[in-house]
Amino acid sequence: MRALIEQYARAFEKTWDAATPVGEVRFLCLDTESTGTDPEHDFLVEIAAVAVCDGEMVLPDYFEALIRRPFNDANVTLHGITRETAATAGEPVDRALAQFFAYALAGVLVGHHVYHDIAMLSHAGEKFFGQHLLNRAIDTMELAMLLEKDGTLPPGAAPCDYSLDALCERFDIPPHGRHTAAGDAFLVAQIFLKLLPCARRAGRLALAQLCERVG
Repeated sequence: MRALIEQYARAFEKTWDAATPVGEVRFLCLDTESTGTDPEHDFLVEIAAVAVCDGEMVLPDYFEALIRRPFNDANVTLHGITRETAATAGEPVDRALAQFFAYALAGVLVGHHVYHDIAMLSHAGEKFFGQHLLNRAIDTMELAMLLEKDGTLPPGAAPCDYSLDALCERFDIPPHGRHTAAGDAFLVAQIFLKLLPCARRAGRLALAQLCERVG
């Protein structure tokens, strides 16, 4: 596992810079599920991601891991994971993390409230390997807000609602698989693919222009 983490860290010696054209970047649409929102005290339950490259979802470039848990709690049950599944079918958390870090390499992480996912993964990575996530990131909520200001986002039924469900409704995306990592990662990918043409119309053609934060 240590070799996978070292491979991950080396990938950032040369990666995309701010001016890289969007079409050249490997985006990884990510979702994690956890027992709560506090990285210090809560635990990862699932990790999933699917790649988007050059305006297309790349289904073979996919990651999914269920984290082994010796017991369930209310939040884990919310995600549809039974006690037996969590205890027997899951991966040990350190192995799942090492595999995810190796999968992520220099990819740009995309997610809805992605900085929560990054905080959970980074805290666990520091705990087990002394390694936090180094990837650039794009929050689809923030990107949608920027594109609304740019005037290129299509109108929605609920103005100023940039939740995952609201964006699915705005883009006519059926919200299948909500509150599972795999389902939400797939929804994020679909939303991101809808946002990319809006970004092009706004002149956001370089990586840094997609990674812009809402200030």
